[in-house]
Amino acid sequence: MTAATETPKPNLLELLWRAAPEAGRGPRKKLTVDEVVAAAIGLADAEGLEAVTVRRLAQELGKAPMTLYTYVPGKNELVALMLDTLFERMERTAPHGSWRERLAAVARDNYALYRVHPWAAAASPSRPPLGPGQCAKYEHELRALEGLGLGDVEMDDALTYLLAFVRTAAQDAAQSEAERAASGMDDQEWWEANGPLLAKVLDTERFPTAVRVGQAAGEAHDAAYNAEHAFEFGLARTLDGLAALIER
Repeated sequence: MTAATETPKPNLLELLWRAAPEAGRGPRKKLTVDEVVAAAIGLADAEGLEAVTVRRLAQELGKAPMTLYTYVPGKNELVALMLDTLFERMERTAPHGSWRERLAAVARDNYALYRVHPWAAAASPSRPPLGPGQCAKYEHELRALEGLGLGDVEMDDALTYLLAFVRTAAQDAAQSEAERAASGMDDQEWWEANGPLLAKVLDTERFPTAVRVGQAAGEAHDAAYNAEHAFEFGLARTLDGLAALIER
């Protein structure tokens, strides 16, 4: 009697490119990898990446936990698929204008993606697996650097440098929002509650520069920390740094 043919588990690249081996004998699958990934993204958006477990995802899909392993081998592969799906679907501004305008658009497109999907900034590695979404994103973003006289390695370095700043800024923004949510107060309410104590302990003779600068910044931004201002200021300084390379 011939043994039933088992379908080999696909590796990550096969999953990313949807090039997994054909299924062997056995019950026909009722889900697709895309459906599993979409459910995982929705769960991460709603509750954070830590909520995305095989058991919880199986509950969301109405399946037994072990069933999901026939679609995705583990959480690392699942996260890579989630990120690649976001990268494939993200908004991309057509390259135009000066090199600063083109790179600023790249940065803002990525920042917008991470603000909608905060978990993705922390989950996104500097060298994600090369799926179709990542390849399309990389191709598009490199066009902002094409024709500037940079070598290929310099183009990659410049893009990596820019995107590292964006990820950090997005993580800081997400952390600020999480802290506000945890406190149950917006910035104005927090200052009203804590201002009297701070006025007593922040001695202008002991901390003259800190008090002066902190007060000026707080009044300018109407908050101790303004994520959008921090992003725009940091983006300008990051582009200034790249100018030393591009305009040399």
